[in-house]
Amino acid sequence: MIAKRIAALTPYVAGEQPAGGYIKLNTNENPYPPSPSVAEALRVFDTEKLRLYPDPDSKALTAEIAAYEGVRAENIFLGNGSDEVLAFGFCALFEKQVAFADVTYSFYPVYCDLYGFKKIILPLNPDFTVDSSAYKKTACGGIVIANPNAPVSLSMDEQEIIQLAKSVSCNVLIDEAYIDFARNTKSLASVAPQFKNLLIVKTFSKSYSLAGLRCGYAVGNAELIEGLNRVKNCFNSYTLGALCQTAALAAVRDRAYFNQTVQKILSTRQHTADALQKAGHTVITSDANFLFVRHSSVSGAEAYARLKQQNILVRHFAAPRTAAYIRVTVGTDAEMDAFTNAFLKF
Repeated sequence: MIAKRIAALTPYVAGEQPAGGYIKLNTNENPYPPSPSVAEALRVFDTEKLRLYPDPDSKALTAEIAAYEGVRAENIFLGNGSDEVLAFGFCALFEKQVAFADVTYSFYPVYCDLYGFKKIILPLNPDFTVDSSAYKKTACGGIVIANPNAPVSLSMDEQEIIQLAKSVSCNVLIDEAYIDFARNTKSLASVAPQFKNLLIVKTFSKSYSLAGLRCGYAVGNAELIEGLNRVKNCFNSYTLGALCQTAALAAVRDRAYFNQTVQKILSTRQHTADALQKAGHTVITSDANFLFVRHSSVSGAEAYARLKQQNILVRHFAAPRTAAYIRVTVGTDAEMDAFTNAFLKF
């Protein structure tokens, strides 16, 4: 039998992954393929190397990310997707209790339950923005904030986060999975090593079109990174396979392609939001690669169901504060036109 504490857990539930036939706008994947450099790097990869363990420190990829972020290699930690990095971060940096928003990434409470941390849940403001003053007033063993926040798509100003980190004694983990799509807010990765209690987590899944690869990383001061490595090496020293390291390295080096695809998504995001708002529907101003949308006369659950009947998958979160909305990943122009046409006919 499994351990009682594990049997009592409620695991994270990912968005539906159907076999095919759907316009898939429910899991915030990038609608464009990875950089052509990724395909070429994998094409010429020497498969003889697969009989050997991969570099446990991912030195080449670490160095490239460090150079891009403007930090030292000792400030970078790599993991098997940002979810794994977050899991290691909770374990290495938090104590007893963790504060996070009532509407945010639903993996955070799962990690708390797994590690036995008390959950300090702080409500977002009525407009879905983060109330940073609430975190400053809360005695805690750790703070985690998604910036931009999912599923509502809004972000905090980076200076507000810096002031928060300065004002608390616990560690502050900022999940920047969607930061590359933010309008004005900038990543704090380059300045994170200056703080003893600030860790930034990022991913290759969204803006790099590599959700299927599973690569994420953290940026912080050397002590925090050492803590993450201690946890990692208690589980598995070889978290990133050789193919993953090779492909991610090619992706991060191709800045031109990265910028091109991000700009496409931003343009499509704005076009779709404008069309929905013009028709009288509510769209939260997005800093992510998705839109948080409320139909003027149809419930979120009904909108989700009607779209699914037309082979368009979106995400619906049934909690009271989010039940009226659906979350819609920004797809290609054609995919978003199909979604918009269906949505406007309700």
